Amino acid sequence: MKKTHNNIIDNIKKMEGEYISPFTIIRRKYMLPQLTKEILNGEIQVTIKTTHGDMIFKLFKKDIPKTVENFIIHAKNGYYNGIIFHRIIKDFMIQGGDPTGTGMGGESIWGDSFEDEFSMDYFHFYGALSMANAGLNTNGSQFFIVQNNHLDARTLEALERGGWPEEAVKGYAELGGTPHLDHRHTVFGQLLEGKETLEKIAAVETGTQDKPVEDVVIVGIEVK
Repeated sequence: MKKTHNNIIDNIKKMEGEYISPFTIIRRKYMLPQLTKEILNGEIQVTIKTTHGDMIFKLFKKDIPKTVENFIIHAKNGYYNGIIFHRIIKDFMIQGGDPTGTGMGGESIWGDSFEDEFSMDYFHFYGALSMANAGLNTNGSQFFIVQNNHLDARTLEALERGGWPEEAVKGYAELGGTPHLDHRHTVFGQLLEGKETLEKIAAVETGTQDKPVEDVVIVGIEVK
């Protein structure tokens, strides 16, 4: 992600005073896998182990296959071991996955960048695991975890007007999140356990370019 958010509602796309959804509006019932703690068919459980504690996620392999494959193979090969969370912004997100620790490095398992995988079933709720990028179809190895846990009523109303599915708006009302990132970054996982670890990491002291003063390190990633 290239820009720091200041206010979520100001970052939702505006046109002539109305909030415009990044989605093609299709009126149907959405069964959002992120809103259940169960490991469903086509999902994989992983544990991101850090110097500040563990976080357990489920990954949406069936629906977001290429992004999950990239993450899983990197994890199994130890690519993420010893890498820091190089950018932390409290009440927004924590970002890692760059072996250079600068936010400028990292590559996919294929070497080149790969395409986004957007879905109307996955959103940037609190605890979402999503790909960092530098624009359309520029995914490599960097990822972030959404830590914003509150959206005000005005933002939720804007989402309703903008065409976000009713189930997604309810999810944002319950969990919080960063809806301005929907369909701009690929959501491929959701936090199941380890909220206390996410909050602990988000609260660390940061300095220049939102980099922690003391390193927060990924010890390893276990795939179940």
